[in-house]
Amino acid sequence: MTAREPQVAAAERAALLARVLIDARAQRMPLDELSRDVQPADAEGAYAVQFATLDAMRESIGGWKVGSKSPTGPIQGSPLPADCVHRSGVALPRDAFNQAGLELEVAFALGRRFDPAGAPYSDEQVLDAIESMHAAIEVVTSRFSGWPNVDKLWQLADLQNHGALIVGEGVAYDSRFPFIAPAASFTFDGAPVFDGAPANPAGDPRRLLGWLINHGVSRGLTFEPGTVLTTGSYTGMAFPEQRGVALGVIDGLPPVQFTLG
Repeated sequence: MTAREPQVAAAERAALLARVLIDARAQRMPLDELSRDVQPADAEGAYAVQFATLDAMRESIGGWKVGSKSPTGPIQGSPLPADCVHRSGVALPRDAFNQAGLELEVAFALGRRFDPAGAPYSDEQVLDAIESMHAAIEVVTSRFSGWPNVDKLWQLADLQNHGALIVGEGVAYDSRFPFIAPAASFTFDGAPVFDGAPANPAGDPRRLLGWLINHGVSRGLTFEPGTVLTTGSYTGMAFPEQRGVALGVIDGLPPVQFTLG
């Protein structure tokens, strides 16, 4: 066996799983258990499935999501298909999602281009490139019927459970913004869906951005000016059972809303 053969096999496995996920998305048919033969062996394998998915969908990258379960914990991310990234005020059909978990987040837009480079970009370079801040709502969903009780590698391969991202208007980046604990409210048809103290499990979400840029450029990808990076929920996840309007308000940022119809 040559050194190239295992790489080819891994690429074929990634492409096969990507095709299964794409078909499940298109047919809106949740997946039950899949063969372990197509399961990613590790996080790198899951990331290969993400990029194979976008390649097979012939979709450009419309943004990125990134998150961590703790202020010092490992970071994971995913590119977002361009047709899944929307501006505030959009209406999305409820039956487009197997599940529809709603999260209120802070997103950032870049003001400069990041190309693949010989050395990693520093956190300072990335923070200096932030042009604007936005309130955003992510619709979290899964192509797997058993979600959230699904192996983490399946979830990572499945675009990290992404369904849609709705992005509010932006304001100029301000490093003094209270990223650790901003005041916020989140309602659905006027009823609160969150009543705790807003907090991102990653702590200050800006710590995620350098990792994300280097994660992408190390794979030969370019981040264009205006690219949106969303950084995890401040409100947990809400699962509205009816159709209605979700409204997220984070003090200091324009509100974000969309209709789940």
